[in-house]
Amino acid sequence: MTSVSTASTAPGDTGDAAAVATAARGGPRRAALAAAAGTAIEYYEFGVYSYLAVVIGPHFFPGDDPTAALLATLAVFGSAFLMRPLGGIVLGRLGDRVGRKPVLILTVTGMGGATAAVGLLPTAEAVGVAAPVALLVVRLAQGFFAGGEVTGSATYLAESAPAGRRGFFGAFTPVGVALGGGAAALVAGVTTTALSERQLDAWGWRIPFLLSLPLVVVALIARNRLADSEGFLAAKSERATAKAPLTEVFTRHRGPVLKVTLLAIGSNCGYWVGLIFMNIYLTTDLGYPKGSTFWIMGGISLFVAVLMPVCGALSDRWGRKRLITIGFAGYAVLVVPAMLVMGLGSFPLAVAAMVVLALPMPVVQSVTYPTYAELFPTRVRYTGLSFSFNIGTIVGGGLSPYLSTWLISATGSLLAPGFLLMATVVVALLTLRTVSESSHRELA
Repeated sequence: MTSVSTASTAPGDTGDAAAVATAARGGPRRAALAAAAGTAIEYYEFGVYSYLAVVIGPHFFPGDDPTAALLATLAVFGSAFLMRPLGGIVLGRLGDRVGRKPVLILTVTGMGGATAAVGLLPTAEAVGVAAPVALLVVRLAQGFFAGGEVTGSATYLAESAPAGRRGFFGAFTPVGVALGGGAAALVAGVTTTALSERQLDAWGWRIPFLLSLPLVVVALIARNRLADSEGFLAAKSERATAKAPLTEVFTRHRGPVLKVTLLAIGSNCGYWVGLIFMNIYLTTDLGYPKGSTFWIMGGISLFVAVLMPVCGALSDRWGRKRLITIGFAGYAVLVVPAMLVMGLGSFPLAVAAMVVLALPMPVVQSVTYPTYAELFPTRVRYTGLSFSFNIGTIVGGGLSPYLSTWLISATGSLLAPGFLLMATVVVALLTLRTVSESSHRELA
């Protein structure tokens, strides 16, 4: 953790010094909960859209071919990821120049508002081609704000955690990811179970998107009570913030940018193929019941969330690289056998296979986020992490559900998404060999 108790204070900087002391008193537990709350909203929205893609697709892309409608819906899903690097650049610069806290308040407000807007959009039946255009615009707005959310959370927690416990507290960023995805699955499960297919098709699909509004209120209350991160306030008091963070990232930190990008491709593909796409695979390709599948996905997400702080704490003791290697190798070994078991026609066996396939997820997700933050210095951490992670997210997250669906259609093999995941984690494992152990590294 950045040392702040001995930070020099120039005349006129007493306000910054006092803010540093306030941040230290604020407590990493409160920071962890506030960070997780906002990140949960981001992945709640992305999860709801993915889980309900089969339902909402015909409303915005009507036609006789359900596969074409699903692909179009997933393409719009992927478009949000294209905006993430731009959002990461703009919001990352603000975070490195102005502070972490105000940007994290902005991101959670923007994402939540855009998510609720999806639930209010008119359909193609009502307004024609304007419907998919409006959906695209809202998704682009979501992607822009998401570009500074999860990376800002990871930055904030890395700079707020006590020395030797960055792995444990940093794991609460992906805890928010898992809780958001789990909540999305549970809400989708309740909605599809409680409503008839006609009700779900007519208006029920809007409810999960509108439920983002109360989540935003909770996250705003939690984040508004925080001081800015201890590390940023220390840098500010020492006048050590970067004037041009993006320029500095590209001139001095190209190595970390490439490493985080390649690792993020593997970790995001593990999440989106290993959990989110498997919902489509189980319901659309294998024909298992939607409602039951949503409940299982929600339960698995919550199970993963419970394990993440444990894995983060282990990385503080055993090292980040060892844990991440185990997680990525687990994906490579388990994904194809798990998909084969899912295809046997037994739903209980499919559930067991999903649980096994999810085991690498808490390891990879919980340990990579603090590792990403540790690869950049405080003065450009928000910008460097946001840009590189979001580039990796485009490939590993935005394209993977679309590519998985397309690969199945093009090759006729239901196992194609598994091989896609294997390819990305092999690249991540090779990249990991070039990363130095960072669990005991000072962030200053």
